[in-house]
Amino acid sequence: MDVSIKRSEIDDFQITAPPSKSFTHRGYALALLADGRSYIHSPLMAGDTDSSLTACRSLGAGVSIENDTVVIDGSGGVLKTPSGEIDVGNSGTTIRLFTSIAALNGKVILTGDESIQTRPMRPLLDALAQIGVKAESTKGNGMPPIEVQGGGISGGAAKIRGDISSQFISSLLIAAPYAKEQVTIELSTPLKSRPYVDVTLDIMKRFGITVETEEYQTFTVPPGIYKPRDYTVEGDFSSASYFLALAAMTGSKGAVENLNAGTVQGDRNILDIIRDMGANIEVSSDSVVVDGGDLSGVEVDLGDTPDLLPTVSALACAAEGETVIKNIEHARYKESDRVAACAREFARFGVEIEEGRDYLKIKGGGQLRGARVNSYKDHRMVMALAVLGACAEGETVIGGAESVDISFPDFFDALKKAGVEVKH
Repeated sequence: MDVSIKRSEIDDFQITAPPSKSFTHRGYALALLADGRSYIHSPLMAGDTDSSLTACRSLGAGVSIENDTVVIDGSGGVLKTPSGEIDVGNSGTTIRLFTSIAALNGKVILTGDESIQTRPMRPLLDALAQIGVKAESTKGNGMPPIEVQGGGISGGAAKIRGDISSQFISSLLIAAPYAKEQVTIELSTPLKSRPYVDVTLDIMKRFGITVETEEYQTFTVPPGIYKPRDYTVEGDFSSASYFLALAAMTGSKGAVENLNAGTVQGDRNILDIIRDMGANIEVSSDSVVVDGGDLSGVEVDLGDTPDLLPTVSALACAAEGETVIKNIEHARYKESDRVAACAREFARFGVEIEEGRDYLKIKGGGQLRGARVNSYKDHRMVMALAVLGACAEGETVIGGAESVDISFPDFFDALKKAGVEVKH
C-alpha cells in the first residue's frame, strides 16, 4: 500500500501513545508460563504482538479477549505440543522469545515471513545448547525456521554475546526459571540495547521472579514458577517518538499522553535527544509535551536504543548542521538493515548523508523535497519517513506503508489528528 504525505502546517496537537510493544510481548509470554489466570490490561493489539498471542495459544494457553483485556490461563510451564508450525509472521521478538520457551515442550518448529527467515539466531541456539537444549536451523544457516527438540532445560551456565541482539538474553532469562537446575547467563561481549533487558527483568519481577545481575555481565536466574498477575501495559515511547519529533521539527506544540515518566524503556531517551537539539520538553507523570523550534545537529549514541534510529534520522534532516548517529551496527539486523535504509531513503529528500559500518552523518537544515521512498516493509521506517514527509515541500509517497500494522495500526489516523495531510 502506498501512502501520500503532503507538507502540512501543524498547529498544537494532542495524541495518546499506543501500549508498549515490548511489555506486551513479555506480558503474554510470562502469562503463558504462569501457574493460573492472568489479566493483561491495555495490551498492544497489533501484528507483532498478535503473533506472540498466537504462540501462547499454540503452546496450550487458554486465551480470551474481554474489551481491552486479554485473559490468559497459564500452563505453569507444562506446555502443549502444537499440531503444526508456529508462524510468527514478521515478529522477530516472538521467534526469539518463544524459541527458549518452546524448549519446555515437545518438538516445536517456529517460522515466519521472508524477513524473519533472514534474522540471525545462531548465538541463541548455541547458548541453548550449553544448557541442554537441542535447537537448530532447519536450513543449517543459523536462521529460521527453527526446530526445537523439547524435553526441558537442563540448566547450568550459558555464555552468549551481548552485542548482536538483547532479545537473545531476554529469551534465555524468561525461560530459565523452569530449568531443572539454576541457570547462569554470562555475556562474552558488552551488552547493547540494555534497556530492553531492563524491561524483561522488570516484568519478570512483577510476575514473581527476581534475577540477580553483576553489572549486566552475568545473570543468575533462580528456579521458580511465575505467578499470575493483573498487569497493565504502559504506553510505548518508541511509537510516541514520531509525534514528539513531529512537534520538534514543525515548531508546534505536541502533547503525547499515556507515557510513564518512571519507565525503564530506553526509548525514553528521545526526550533528551530532542531537548539537546533545541526543543523544549515538559514531562508530567503520564504525558510529555514538546514545544518545537529551531533545531541544531548533535552527536547521538544509540547503542542502547537502536529502534530510535529512524526517528533521530528524521530529526537530523530537519536540524541545522551535522548530526552524527553512532554505535548503530546492531540496527542492521532489524526488520530491515536500518542503517542502510535510513542512508538511502532520507537522502531522497535532498539531504547529504554519509553511511559507515556503525554510524550515520547527516547534514540537515536545507530545503527538504518530497520524494517517493521505500519503507522496506519496516514499520519504523514508514513512520519516520511520514514525519519527515510532513516537513518536506510537495508530496512524499511511501511504499509498503501497511507495515505500520506491526506496531501502531492507528498511526495514520493519529497523524491526521495531529494535522498532517494523509492520503491512502
